[in-house]
Amino acid sequence: MADQQLLEFVDSSLRAGATKTEIEAALKEAAWSPDQINKSLASFANVDFVVPVPTPKVYVSARDAFRYVIVFAMLYLSAFYLGDLLFQFVTLGVTEHAEPRRVSYVYSSIRWATSGLIIAYPIYLYLSYRIAVEIAADPASRVSAVRRWLTYLTLAIAALVIVADLILLLYNFLSGDLTLRFLLKTLIVLCIAGAIFGYYLRSIRLDDEALSR
Repeated sequence: MADQQLLEFVDSSLRAGATKTEIEAALKEAAWSPDQINKSLASFANVDFVVPVPTPKVYVSARDAFRYVIVFAMLYLSAFYLGDLLFQFVTLGVTEHAEPRRVSYVYSSIRWATSGLIIAYPIYLYLSYRIAVEIAADPASRVSAVRRWLTYLTLAIAALVIVADLILLLYNFLSGDLTLRFLLKTLIVLCIAGAIFGYYLRSIRLDDEALSR
């Protein structure tokens, strides 16, 4: 949240006719941090009106909490089951002369992962679609605190998975244990985590752009 003193200064400056660019330059010269400056300027919309127009504040509601917790839980389940399913396909395709017990376990894992994916992913898609429709109809719903917190949490988890996957890849390379099966599974993790990270990073940027208008 922006500093109250800074908000009052930005409000007074806008009322006096200063542009956001001029205010930003003055605050930088006064040694305010870029984060503080951006938050304070983002608190006022780029709307041509006789007085500065504040942007919507982040809010929390039980309905949003329920919806977004379910959406992101379905996302995590879908990502896990998709990864597990592809892992089992790699195991079947690369491993030679596997024991019957091992083959039976792989097919059981495939059935389990397929079942989970068939249930979790459509729920994720449906709820995501409903949320997108509501946001299109009411842009102010972008500022849901639960939505932003879970989005940033998802970005953090995806980033950690990517880093851990790359560390493991480098470790196996230095150890001389880099096999085709391991490379394929590493690529699967990178693709899934990278896709999630890229999608939600873009979502955050679109939200920030929409709120700053």
